[in-house]
Amino acid sequence: MSDDKSSETPQTGLENLMREERRFEPPAELAQNANVTAEVYDEASADRLAFWAKQAERLHWTEPHQEVLDWSNPPFAKWFVGGKLNAAYNCVDRHVEAGNGDRVALHWVGEPADDTRSLTYAELQDEVCRASNALTELGVAAGDRVAIYMPMIPETVVAMLACARLGAPHTVVFGGFSADALASRVVDCGAKVIITADGGYRRGAASALKPAVDEACEKAGDIVEKVLVVRRTEQDVEWTEGRDVWWHEAVGNQSTSHDAQGFDAEHPLYVMYTSGTTGKPKGILHTTGGYLVGTSYTHWSVFDLKPETDVYWCTADVGWVTGHSYMVYGPLSNGATQVMYEGTPDTPHKGRWWEIIQQYGVTIFYTAPTAIRTFMKQGEEIPNEFDMSSLRLLGSVGESINPEAYVWYHRVIGGDRCPIVDTWWQTETGQIMVSPLPGVTAGKPGSAMKALPGISAAVVNDEAQAVGNGSGGYLVLTEPWPAMLRTIWGDDERFKDTYWSRFPGKYFAGDGAKLDDDGDIWLLGRVDDVMNVSGHRLSTTEIESALVSHPKVAEAAVVGATDDTTGQAVCAFVILRESALKDGEEAPDSLIEELRKHVQKEIGAIAKPRQIMVVQELPKTRSGKIMRRLLRDVAEHREVGDVTTLADSSVMSLIEKGMSSSSED
Repeated sequence: MSDDKSSETPQTGLENLMREERRFEPPAELAQNANVTAEVYDEASADRLAFWAKQAERLHWTEPHQEVLDWSNPPFAKWFVGGKLNAAYNCVDRHVEAGNGDRVALHWVGEPADDTRSLTYAELQDEVCRASNALTELGVAAGDRVAIYMPMIPETVVAMLACARLGAPHTVVFGGFSADALASRVVDCGAKVIITADGGYRRGAASALKPAVDEACEKAGDIVEKVLVVRRTEQDVEWTEGRDVWWHEAVGNQSTSHDAQGFDAEHPLYVMYTSGTTGKPKGILHTTGGYLVGTSYTHWSVFDLKPETDVYWCTADVGWVTGHSYMVYGPLSNGATQVMYEGTPDTPHKGRWWEIIQQYGVTIFYTAPTAIRTFMKQGEEIPNEFDMSSLRLLGSVGESINPEAYVWYHRVIGGDRCPIVDTWWQTETGQIMVSPLPGVTAGKPGSAMKALPGISAAVVNDEAQAVGNGSGGYLVLTEPWPAMLRTIWGDDERFKDTYWSRFPGKYFAGDGAKLDDDGDIWLLGRVDDVMNVSGHRLSTTEIESALVSHPKVAEAAVVGATDDTTGQAVCAFVILRESALKDGEEAPDSLIEELRKHVQKEIGAIAKPRQIMVVQELPKTRSGKIMRRLLRDVAEHREVGDVTTLADSSVMSLIEKGMSSSSED
């Protein structure tokens, strides 16, 4: 804080919310029938390893483990040592053998409105076995890496499970990434096969995928031996004889019989690449046993899954870890019936998601705050056109959900009856780490609440000392957990330096956090998104929440820009609600000043933005994540960095052009 003792510490909007302690208690019926009870926290606290050993019993093992955890060489963990299992068998075969083969595994909905398919677990088993046999014919064996560059279609899930069945680690690359991004990942993990499609559908039109694969193969040299191509959009594609193979020809005539072999619990399951501060993506390695235990248990408990009656929908793309953990491995290991959707939320109309919930009777819905805020901007009239009374539980993932969006989500989508599980976790953690448990813990708008049973989390200061209630610091994990990353592919030193060097013996998540007076956790975002303004630490999340609480603001992104006087200054980019301005009208200076004063009122003068720019769109990846790095470039008048991962790169040029007209003191 500032050395000026006469100045008052600003009372942040987040602290105001903490004091208000607004709580949403779960419905009595849910509490009475929840999968877990409050005693689960005591059980896990009394013997954490025994707790995880019990959760491992929820899966099928071909050989039992001899030791729950080997932590003799930290930070390199081994979970369920000596145990063997097959991830695909646990996600498919065992449900069929239990007599649930007729249960729908996937209700797939394509972007074209009449493009739908439903696969039962028996049908999914047949497809996975066929694909496994086809990959074997193409030379894929245990330990070989396979890259998957696909749209959101059932064959993508089949491909992942077929790789898991063979013990061939997959690396799924989001279909919106460039050929360069695909090539770098293929080279880094040495993928010998790429599974792709001619293309997919997005916003009403077919988009190509195969050309990016062809270019990536050229850049990767001789690494890629085979390219397996799904015919999805009927687009013409270039063809390399001897390398390229049609999925329907290679897979369609295969046998539906395939014996699933058990693999060591520490056998690699997949590598997922995530952004690195040095520019080179990090290949996060997840192994089989611990990952499947962690995702299966948390999916079952956090979402209170009742597989016989629930219809679950996670809107994430499988190209991201949420799609891996909570659209593929977690739900399928639990025998869930779920929705898988190919398209965007507003195609062919803005009520598309709500229409799907109505059509399939979705009971559990898991999405991102970015999507929720977009719907808020559109207004309540659109969701109110659809019957969403089937919903009983809502989830949020990807970033902290601001309190206003939480309340809107609860009221408009959840009908004031559905508890919200606001989940915190990462690509690296593999599983949900901090979240309410429905039926057990209440929800507070803006808080992820507390670490799940079996998870040891703390908020510490710069000296690695745990802070008390009402204080803030850094979120760390103090004990290993089953689904934790094992290393960065091919770079153990980077693994240690990135995650374990800041606070020795503790995993540093890279996020700031506060504890409220009850000891519940409030995430503040990445530590590099925590600004230091005149000696005061201000969270971008807090200021964004203050802006969005204004009735004319739909969405906001805040960054810190270098300032000669204060060290950093607050720069904000906002999207107004459709009702805020008349058609074609530009935001008047009076509105900008109104918003600046609103932040001052909500948080304090220290947080008053130096600049506020009204924009039509924010720079987002196709997964919906705001690229604040690019906004910092604009705010500091630097050349804008790499925009290849944006859903629409033209957004940045519009923002740059409009920056000079924004208001500043």
